[in-house]
Amino acid sequence: MSGIPFGTTDWSSVEPTVHPGEEGHATWRTRQFNDIRVRLVEYSPGYLADHWCSKGHILFVLDGELVTELKDGRVFTLTAGQSYQVADQEEPHRSISAKGAKLFIVD
Repeated sequence: MSGIPFGTTDWSSVEPTVHPGEEGHATWRTRQFNDIRVRLVEYSPGYLADHWCSKGHILFVLDGELVTELKDGRVFTLTAGQSYQVADQEEPHRSISAKGAKLFIVD
C-alpha cells in the first residue's frame, strides 16, 4: 500500500448500499483508498450470493456465521474471529449465511 495518508473511519457514517443475493441481501459500507477497497458488509439471515466471485479478498468475520463455498465443491464455515484470504483469479467462491454475518473485507 502506498499513497494513503493516516485516517480513521466512522463506519456508521458511511452510506450503505444494498446488494440483493440469489436469496437475502448484503449491505455494504465501502471506502476506496486508491486501488484498495475496504468494506464493512452485513449479510441478512438466509443470504446466498448470486454469483461466483473471482476477486481476491482478505475477509474477517466480526459477527455471525459465514459459509464460503468454493466452485470445486469445498466448503468452509467461519465464525466471529476467523478469516480467509484468496488472491485475484484463484478459487472462485460464493458466500452463504443462514444466520447472518458481519464482515470486514479488504480487496
